[in-house]
Amino acid sequence: MKLIYTDALIVGAGLAGLRVAIAAKERGLDTLVLSLIPAKRSHSAAAQGGMQASLGNALKGMGDDEDVHFQDTVKGSDWGCDQSVVRMFTHCAPKAVRELAHWGVPWTRVTAGPREVIVNAQKVTLEEAQAAHGLINARDFGGTQKWRTCYTADGTGHSLLYAMDNKAISMDIPVHERVEALALIHDGKRCHGVIARCLITGELRAYVAKATTIATGGYGRIYAVSTNAVICEGMGQALALETGVATLGNMEAVQFHPTAIVPVGILTTEGCRGDGGLLRDKDGYRFMPDYEPEKKELASRDVVSRRMTEHIRKGKGVDSPYGPHLWLDITLLGRKHIETNLREVQEICENFLGIDPVKDWIPVRPTQHYSMGGVRTDAKGQSPQLWGLFSVGEAACWDMHGFNRLGGNSLAETVVGGMIVGKYVADFCECNNLEVDTGLVQLFMDRVGDEIDALIDGGGSESPIVLKREMQRIMMDYVGIFRNGAELDKAVAGLKVLLERSRRLGLKCNKRHANPELVEALRVRRMLKVALTVACGAAARTESRGAHAREDYPQRNDRDWLKRTLASWPDSEALEPVLHYEALDVMQMELPPGYRGYGADNSIAHPDTERRSAQIAAILAELGDDADRYTRQRALMPFDLPDSLAPRNERLCDTLATPLTSVAGKISTGEQAL
Repeated sequence: MKLIYTDALIVGAGLAGLRVAIAAKERGLDTLVLSLIPAKRSHSAAAQGGMQASLGNALKGMGDDEDVHFQDTVKGSDWGCDQSVVRMFTHCAPKAVRELAHWGVPWTRVTAGPREVIVNAQKVTLEEAQAAHGLINARDFGGTQKWRTCYTADGTGHSLLYAMDNKAISMDIPVHERVEALALIHDGKRCHGVIARCLITGELRAYVAKATTIATGGYGRIYAVSTNAVICEGMGQALALETGVATLGNMEAVQFHPTAIVPVGILTTEGCRGDGGLLRDKDGYRFMPDYEPEKKELASRDVVSRRMTEHIRKGKGVDSPYGPHLWLDITLLGRKHIETNLREVQEICENFLGIDPVKDWIPVRPTQHYSMGGVRTDAKGQSPQLWGLFSVGEAACWDMHGFNRLGGNSLAETVVGGMIVGKYVADFCECNNLEVDTGLVQLFMDRVGDEIDALIDGGGSESPIVLKREMQRIMMDYVGIFRNGAELDKAVAGLKVLLERSRRLGLKCNKRHANPELVEALRVRRMLKVALTVACGAAARTESRGAHAREDYPQRNDRDWLKRTLASWPDSEALEPVLHYEALDVMQMELPPGYRGYGADNSIAHPDTERRSAQIAAILAELGDDADRYTRQRALMPFDLPDSLAPRNERLCDTLATPLTSVAGKISTGEQAL
């Protein structure tokens, strides 16, 4: 048995995992990262549009702060998030962006003076203040009151990941590449590390650690078409699920991005619409103002995806061999803007569609994109059920996003969550010892070894490739943007059949080293369990909230469903998970449930909402008009952070004696755009 010890073990080398590793290494801890692929190829590199942080530098971001970012995020979550976690996040996001600048991220910067932008299909001239010259710029994104999405053209994730990985390299943090974790080592109460397999040699290794952090990203590849990288198969969530102890949270909360290209499903960033792009139907008609007259194309992602689907259902989609689609029109932005700020989108269109978005419309339709659900953790990023197990980023249900994520908050969560949780991981390692039970380690090593032996020598007849494709088809057909009871029941039934069949897997190739078929077989059983947590959770939740839209239950039901779904799998032989629920306490919320701002308000109120609103009004009245926003916030919902992250953020308007109006510059509207 090969046993490798470290203090902090991180599974996943994307932005979230690397940021946790850096935080642990800064404290002098022995730190090790496992990755399926080289770190710079992680899916974090695919993020295009930007990272939200309330810097308030640009003219259209003036007046932004943690309070506004908090409100946008809570409303965007459809009140499904943990508001204390959102406060932690919004407070630290500006710090993270500035830290990344010091690490070498070439943020797009504000240039003083006039610049021309497109707002609501009109050319508008913004006069950026001289005092803002050289500060980090921001663009508009959906569901926000201010322009706060910091960016580097449309390659933000690429820039961040390279800077982060270079920082990790400079700190001598080892990354064991082409290694896949297959099981968590645990005794039912304490996590001790993982059993992992080298994808090149087939060797099994035991990595033992004081703290183990899952940072493996989302589970988009349980769907047939996804913007996710092929490695985003939910294996991190499956590792936690298969302990039988740790829970997954809100797995039914799956986001579909409005603008993936047809047919391959590659993303075109929300920055296209944030910078002024329009959605058009088969007649060239701009339809979003008819559905959402205030936010139009920049409504929240779940809303835009549903409106697009509704419009296609009305027969307004463009017919194609791959099904109907709509058009994304960014031609009005002009060649200079596209080749400067949306150059990756241009390359995608040229390479995969053979078109030039400077003059051609882009065929798009909503496609699975993001997983709000994940390993359920507390505010410190630790599993409540399994001591020493942490999770961060898209792999986790921290729970910052609730039932819908705002664009730009994902890239921000990887870095900010990694920054915060990384400090708590380091605290845990410093305060807790680990007694290594080699018998326990050997037990889990043998289990994984026996599983591999059975796949290679067991004589099964089921193909892992066939089962995976059938699973992906079921998820795409029955657990999509719009859901209903009958289709969800079909999904659950079909997935249970596939899970039962997966117990009879057989391989055509019996190699134990570099064997892609063996890799698929080891993953597909686990992926099916993850898919069942999604389908079962969606079938059980008889309401519509955020990205979970039930056609047969169209109301958001705070009275009965203002609670987080928790899924566990205590019986390894069972064909479905055990679901239970964690209530959200309205009386502890800073922002009680209310109207989100889209369509008709048809929600069913929680009985505590009115009482909490009255309590908040009384607290604020007692503080008086002289209380600053920090005092008011602390009185309503205090939150904790590591001491080094607690200081207040400074913004341009805080550091200048001149009034906001004289700093902010000017906006003037020019000619109507075509």
